[in-house]
Amino acid sequence: MASIIKVQNLRKVYRVGKEKVVALDDICLEIGEGEMCCIVGASGSGKSTLLNQLAGLEKPTKGRVLIGKHDISAMTEDELADFRQQHLGFIFQSYNLLPSMTAAENVALPLMFKGMGKKQREKLARKELKKMGLLSRANHKPTEMSGGQQQRVGIARAFVAKPKVIFADEPTGNLDSTTSRQVLYSMLEMAKSYGITFVMVTHEKELAYCGDRIVTIKDGRVLDNVLLGEDEKAENRRRLFGDVTSGDIAEPETTVAEGKKTAARQAKAVAAAVAEKVNQESM
Repeated sequence: MASIIKVQNLRKVYRVGKEKVVALDDICLEIGEGEMCCIVGASGSGKSTLLNQLAGLEKPTKGRVLIGKHDISAMTEDELADFRQQHLGFIFQSYNLLPSMTAAENVALPLMFKGMGKKQREKLARKELKKMGLLSRANHKPTEMSGGQQQRVGIARAFVAKPKVIFADEPTGNLDSTTSRQVLYSMLEMAKSYGITFVMVTHEKELAYCGDRIVTIKDGRVLDNVLLGEDEKAENRRRLFGDVTSGDIAEPETTVAEGKKTAARQAKAVAAAVAEKVNQESM
């Protein structure tokens, strides 16, 4: 399998006052096209920092990150922003939904940035919401949804434009255990059907075993990098998912009141570029 992500001698150092903190040290890693790669490690191990480097959200102190033939570590901020918009998808534990928009409008944002017409992007957004068990919430705003529902809207948004790679930082962190398995199953099936490379950080080792590759980070270094065999993956997924299907996604236990609090915290995440784009379209 050809590699879509290559990391070469990656090092990331943060300065805290007069001290230097080495977050990542001499990371070398390759992730195959279409793989589901799970990055695990203890809190503070550097796994989220590594994800940020792979996704071009932070610049490395030293080393290179290549996605396909593109050296993203050598790109300018403007080039990185354009590359992320065209080729990457993101799922974070804080969902960053725009509070003034409905679920369908939030999901459709990546398509709007690609210049797709309103009717077509609404159709595709609703299709992804249906896969996440949220079609009935398509016209609801974040304040009208629970935290778990908002999380699933964020997942649908990441997949709707069918990017080359999706990066996910604790994507099931706000879900109960049953819904976590259901949502993870849906993400796995969607990534497989679309041929998307999926890179996920999780502190739950059990969830990591659903992947093709497990990378363990300790003290900023790769402790282990295991590519699982087909029989092992099949057994792991049977044990984790049982008879779960994407159509089984149930309403999460978190309340709408909790969702309102979460949505209020997301208001500051409204980017100026998004607001400007929406205003232009409404003129």
